[in-house]
Amino acid sequence: MPSAVAPVKQPPAADRVYDHVKQAVLDRRYEGGTLLTEGHLAEAVGVSRTPVREALLRLEVEGLIKLYPKKGALVLPVSTQEIRDVVETRLLVEQYAARKAVPVPPHLVQRLEELLDEQRRYAAQGDLAAVSVSDRCFHAEIVRNAGNRILERLYDQLRDRQLRMGVAVMHAHPDRIAKNIAEHAEILQALKAGDAEAAASAVHRHVDRVRDLVREDER
Repeated sequence: MPSAVAPVKQPPAADRVYDHVKQAVLDRRYEGGTLLTEGHLAEAVGVSRTPVREALLRLEVEGLIKLYPKKGALVLPVSTQEIRDVVETRLLVEQYAARKAVPVPPHLVQRLEELLDEQRRYAAQGDLAAVSVSDRCFHAEIVRNAGNRILERLYDQLRDRQLRMGVAVMHAHPDRIAKNIAEHAEILQALKAGDAEAAASAVHRHVDRVRDLVREDER
């Protein structure tokens, strides 16, 4: 007799709550300033309140929420200082990686072209969260290609902040989506041409645009 198929084991309850809240914060279903209650989250995920508390503590450590005893958890908005810090770190890492990528290997060219096509498709569908994920992957592929594991880990630590900021900027400046894609194409063209300095300059212009948008929003 054929053996029975074992049921798929669900992740622990706290992990399910953590994943639910984190994803909702990153794609802005839970906007900055939203107050989340343990009861609401327990009902949304189908768990008791104990794993909800555990998940919220993890998210507070990551800087996505602020816990208020007996009230709930406040989703923290993206701060201007946080955006500045991320932009500065990205410039340091990504310009180095762009220079290191030349001469660009064929597999990297192919992957970057795939991601560009993906961004165009998601943009046409109006899926800003998916555009933001693909955008980050485009830059991460160039960083990974540099072969520096310390820099790669540092860059990966920015992942959630980049995704959240990317969606925030795209919502506030929807005209940036087409410009972002065009600037990615510019970076790729410089890499394919074997011009390390042009690639680094294209990265600088592209990433620094985020800083310009922040300054506009401050005024």
